[in-house]
Amino acid sequence: MTAARQKYWDYEKKKERQAKLKSEELAYFASHMATEKENVIKLVAVGIENEIDERLEAAVSWILRARDATPDGGVSLGFFPLESEQGWKPSYPETTGYIITSLLKYATDFDRPEIRNAVLKMADWEIDVQMANGAVQGGPVCAPEKQTAAAFNTGMVLDGWCSAYEQNNDDKYLRAIEMAAVFLMNDLDDEGYFKTNGDFVSQGEIKTYSCLCAWAMYRAGLILKDENVKNAAIRSVEAAIRQQNDKGWYSHNCLTQSKIPLTHTIGYVIQGIFEVGVLSNRREFVDSAFKALAPVVAKQEKNGWLSSRFDHNWSPVGDYVCLTGSVQLAITCYRMAEVCGNHEFVTYANALTNFVKATQLMDYEHEAMVGAIAGSHPIDGGYMEYGYPNWATKYYIDALMLQKKFGNNI
Repeated sequence: MTAARQKYWDYEKKKERQAKLKSEELAYFASHMATEKENVIKLVAVGIENEIDERLEAAVSWILRARDATPDGGVSLGFFPLESEQGWKPSYPETTGYIITSLLKYATDFDRPEIRNAVLKMADWEIDVQMANGAVQGGPVCAPEKQTAAAFNTGMVLDGWCSAYEQNNDDKYLRAIEMAAVFLMNDLDDEGYFKTNGDFVSQGEIKTYSCLCAWAMYRAGLILKDENVKNAAIRSVEAAIRQQNDKGWYSHNCLTQSKIPLTHTIGYVIQGIFEVGVLSNRREFVDSAFKALAPVVAKQEKNGWLSSRFDHNWSPVGDYVCLTGSVQLAITCYRMAEVCGNHEFVTYANALTNFVKATQLMDYEHEAMVGAIAGSHPIDGGYMEYGYPNWATKYYIDALMLQKKFGNNI
């Protein structure tokens, strides 16, 4: 599609959304949009340094509502009121996968066995939709004959299966882990990049952020006691690091715009490289993650506002916040402080997390918005606009749990 045609369709889509916002049925959403920016400014000024437990509970409750909004046991991709009458999208295998890891940790830390049981049912559902070749499909759940494999999605669900197996050692998870790990190993090309990017991202180039799969692969290698799986994970990280320039920025690292990647995919690649480095005791991997993390989080405003996109010089080029990316970077900041003793990262992580806290609705007339984190701030920004993708809330949960553990360690 040409740039002019894309601009035209974006304009038409915006007009259509604005028309919907004038309807009586969506008055609640229009009201939120009208006051959102002002409310966040007020809350950030006051500072939301505490309230961790109650905000965690609200976020976890929203994820469980997103699960209940689907008929099959997976978690809804998210709540997008302008896109359908009920607002809830179908189950999303990819992100249901790594939600499993987050909610199992929450259930353990807060002694919530009922949540643990509910989450293991999500892991069972993931087995039900696993493809015969071991892969996980791209996009929202669909009939088997319409499924197309995606390496990244497979890695994210592999992460969830690893966590489920660590909870109860059930062989059904072990079989799913092995199938997925074999698919991912075989999907690496000679240079260490995944070949099967799927139909839902831009084509024609590698996707550096897919090295996040390496973390799940390394975990799987440990569970399976398989050096080949661990070595494949190492190869994936080594390939990703070859995309890093002298300022720490990774090329070919976005869903759609590789010259100005989102903090979302920047967060993916940094976390993948860092966590494999920790598990494999490879200091050069941790150093690569540090080289990228330090300059990007230093670009935030004092109140935690962080541009959504950065060019190869780490110059901010986004006029909105990608809330998912902000908490993803906060997560690795907390982990960097925990593992390496770089406690200045806690200050950055707290500011990023507290800004996102200020966007979370704790009480509202429409329950589907309570506890969730939007794709962008403001909500009509350029990433998953006008809605609440489940992975934004998943990463927010991870960040809050780490803030509870390390947030005062400055």
